Amino acid sequence: MNYYAYRMMIRTHEENVILKCRRLFQQFAVDMYVKVETERLAFIRFNQAKLRSEDYIHLRDAIHSDGDVQNIGRLTILPSSYIGRPRHMHEYAQDAMTYVRNYGTPDLFITFTCNPKWTEIERELDIIARVLQQKLKVMMDVLTKYRVFGDTRCYMYSVEWQKRGLPHAHILIWLLNKLHSNEVDDIISVEIPDPVTDPHLHDIVTTQMVHGPCGALNPLSPCMADGKCTKRYPRPLVAETVTGNERYPVYRRRSKEDNGRTIKVKVQNQEIEIGNEFIVPYCPLLSRIFEKHANVERSSNVQFGQINQIFVQVRHKRQRHGCVWYCVGKCE
Repeated sequence: MNYYAYRMMIRTHEENVILKCRRLFQQFAVDMYVKVETERLAFIRFNQAKLRSEDYIHLRDAIHSDGDVQNIGRLTILPSSYIGRPRHMHEYAQDAMTYVRNYGTPDLFITFTCNPKWTEIERELDIIARVLQQKLKVMMDVLTKYRVFGDTRCYMYSVEWQKRGLPHAHILIWLLNKLHSNEVDDIISVEIPDPVTDPHLHDIVTTQMVHGPCGALNPLSPCMADGKCTKRYPRPLVAETVTGNERYPVYRRRSKEDNGRTIKVKVQNQEIEIGNEFIVPYCPLLSRIFEKHANVERSSNVQFGQINQIFVQVRHKRQRHGCVWYCVGKCE
């Protein structure tokens, strides 16, 4: 594994011929991945005694569900350390739910999506995974070490490598001091910034944080189902943030008559005007730093059952669309 990672790495002042082989490189990467996975499975198969498979708590259930009396052979139990198996995913989900039981519901729910226009990616189009990993590491340092939202008690995130779209991470943050209702507007915004006083943020929000448009303005939008947006856009315009319900807050979205700003976008070759009703919640500070789509929500009102449902959906996404891996950390 380390040898193949070494061969694929990009180095300064050193030409890597493998990365220029196009389809041959893709075949090489797939073959080496299969080779590594075969070696891991072979180790597990021939070391069942050392792995103490007979002592697994759910061994009997595994035999009943996976064993076939008509299939002559030896049943091999995969440990939870084997990445990608249901036992591995279930173990991470249990670790995450332990945080919820001990520290309550998380304070912030952040979706961090890869930006294909990052300079590092535009220079080398074959390093999306590496650039996202580096950016995500910086993102977690900003949240936990630099305390942009205050002291962090613990965190967890899952990275989804789906067959469609760009890779992205779902991040849950537990803060040492819970967010108060009057602090939400200081952290989260769903309004179009002033293009005169803050043109940089205005450009990021109008290019990265606009949903759709959909609904009556664009019935053919991919998010539409049965004549309605599956993401509940356009959102209602309100003068003040409303909290206290059992879901995410209703953030302040001022209308044009209430000094809210609007922008013009093209939909089906027609230029239309939209307002804050199509803006995805974002943190101005994180948007300025990473210049990308970063959906930030206050989640402290979300109930335990809803959080558990999120983890179930993530596991199902992994089975349907591609790989999902977790990271859980404690800052105290």
